[in-house]
Amino acid sequence: MPKSKANPEMEKFQADLLQSVREFKAGKLARKTEVTPTDAMQARARMALSQSQFAKLLGVSVRTLQEWEQGRKKPTGAAQTLLRVAVQTPEALLNLR
Repeated sequence: MPKSKANPEMEKFQADLLQSVREFKAGKLARKTEVTPTDAMQARARMALSQSQFAKLLGVSVRTLQEWEQGRKKPTGAAQTLLRVAVQTPEALLNLR
């Protein structure tokens, strides 16, 4: 039975994988991810509320709050103002409860 030739793509994959393992063992990071907190994230964290509690306080759905926190959507108008108030003076919003 003749020997089959190795697939060049597979050889490249194996070489890359081996190199990645060597770098990992050497303590080198493959990538670095930085997350910049959105205003919504900062405001909720400052107020120490769950997503559902904070969404209810702002009068929005939890899904809308999640979209803001993940940066997929940006709050507009009054919501932006409420978030700024929540970051700067969270007590003001907490008194509305």
